[in-house]
Amino acid sequence: MTNPSSYSRRARPVPTIPHGDILGTYDTYPEAQAVVDRLAKREFPVNQLAIVGNDLKTVERVTGKLTYGRAAGAGAASGAWFGLFFGLLLFMFSDNPAAIAFVGAALLIGAGFGMIFGIVSYSLNRSRRDFTSTHQVIASNYQIVVQPAVALRAQELLSRPETEQ
Repeated sequence: MTNPSSYSRRARPVPTIPHGDILGTYDTYPEAQAVVDRLAKREFPVNQLAIVGNDLKTVERVTGKLTYGRAAGAGAASGAWFGLFFGLLLFMFSDNPAAIAFVGAALLIGAGFGMIFGIVSYSLNRSRRDFTSTHQVIASNYQIVVQPAVALRAQELLSRPETEQ
């Protein structure tokens, strides 16, 4: 789904929580997704369903200690990608066949600047954050909400054995 432009003349739909009957509650998203998949394979109008995550929690998993070496390596890697991008742009828009050297030079220059930026950034923030981590938003459970008009049909389709269509 794309976000409409703030300059658009059309009214934006206001996000709302889906209302209807609860078809089931599941511990994980893949379990809820599998139920919707089963219904889709049985020709159920799945646009009448919604998967709602409840009791959202932010989980930050610490992945390691941040050091000057890790900061330099991460900075060099991101700078190398940036340099590679610009080197390829220079190569593509150049009519000189020897311009392929621009790609390698830009990659090395980007990695060098990225490494310097990573080290400086780490040294300025060292007292505040000395570890690396990943962030996730996780729901405690997932409910499948179905429109009341088709709730009985969904329950009937789910009550059939897996092999029966």
